[in-house]
Amino acid sequence: MNDMSEDPTIHVHQLGRRAREATRGLLAASTDAKNAALRAAAKALRDNTDSLLEANAKDVAGVEGKKPDSFVDRLRLTEDRVEGMAAALEQIAELPDPVGRQLAQFDRPNGLKIERVAVPIGVVGMIYESRPNVGADASALCLKSGNAVILRGGSESRHSTRVIVECMRKGLAEAGLPEDAVQTVGTTDRAAVAALLTADEFVDLVIPRGGRGLVELVRDQASVPTLLHLDGNCHSYVHEAADLDKAAEVIRNAKLRRTGVCGATESIVVDRAVADDFVPRLAEIMGSDCELRGDETAVSIDDRIKPATDEDWDTEYLDPIASVKIVEGLDEAIAWVDEHSSHHTDAIMTEDDAAARRFMTAIDSAIVMHNASTQFADGGEFGMGAEIGIATGKMHARGPVGLEQLTSFKYLVHGQGQTRP
Repeated sequence: MNDMSEDPTIHVHQLGRRAREATRGLLAASTDAKNAALRAAAKALRDNTDSLLEANAKDVAGVEGKKPDSFVDRLRLTEDRVEGMAAALEQIAELPDPVGRQLAQFDRPNGLKIERVAVPIGVVGMIYESRPNVGADASALCLKSGNAVILRGGSESRHSTRVIVECMRKGLAEAGLPEDAVQTVGTTDRAAVAALLTADEFVDLVIPRGGRGLVELVRDQASVPTLLHLDGNCHSYVHEAADLDKAAEVIRNAKLRRTGVCGATESIVVDRAVADDFVPRLAEIMGSDCELRGDETAVSIDDRIKPATDEDWDTEYLDPIASVKIVEGLDEAIAWVDEHSSHHTDAIMTEDDAAARRFMTAIDSAIVMHNASTQFADGGEFGMGAEIGIATGKMHARGPVGLEQLTSFKYLVHGQGQTRP
């Protein structure tokens, strides 16, 4: 659907009605049919790689020189990234169907047999910014979990999103499933976002994926229930019992593998007991690839580190910049991370299992890691095939949101004519 002059609220409500109707078809869909749709969509993505890259080139041309390099990197598609999208759809097809799972079963003294079973949420509104692959991942996860999805990608990725949605709908049609299970908002008018956030009659859940500004807008304006994904101010703490060579290698990957992802380490916390040894190693392994900004102690240890400001400790850079904080032991590290983390993903580097357990228990983040790169904070890496986002709240779902997290549940009660006294 292309940009049009239709009233954005009317347009969104029409999408909602079609999505609601599509959920009825998905409820009756077999696992085989859903998997067939995913595999057909994957084939369509591969068959249309040239068209998708051509569309993406228009999107990239519209932002180059106007947006940071990290933004452009998130937007840009390559043949490998298109193949990655297609492969993710096939991986999701191989996963167990989350719908209909028996979550609990119990018998009552009066003879009633009660089951709790997993069911789809219904219609999901997905609002995201520059990464086109989010549209493919969200569509695939919603389809497999029996949900219809309305995508509202950023205006910067509109050409790419159009082709991706066409491929998803082609897969649905080939499998005999309702094409309207995957739709995209056909206008860049921002009033459409407000309409989606308040479309309670049609939309069961809204998931935003993007920067803090987008997430806060959704949080403040939505009347539809939301599943929030806040920014990733992620920390890696080097404990006094860390293997320093291992820590340096892991933290380089955690920061620089891809700087524009939410699981990238933004702040490096170093125990004072190993700081004199580790900080120069860190500066050396980062080299000119990453600007380090540290506190007074870090700067005094290595002059390759620039002085940090108070703002640095709470910044999600999404660029090759990291802050360096020196702390006096595990307790101070836990307090520091707890204060400044966005509670997305935090990690400890240590060979002391007791210290690791204490850190992992005390840090109240959605994902806490031990001796691993924070860039593993990803649904695909967790075996979910893909993710629709990483939830940093505490209700319903937390961490990577995959198939199981896109279901709710209901109770099935079986009787033999019981009446309540």
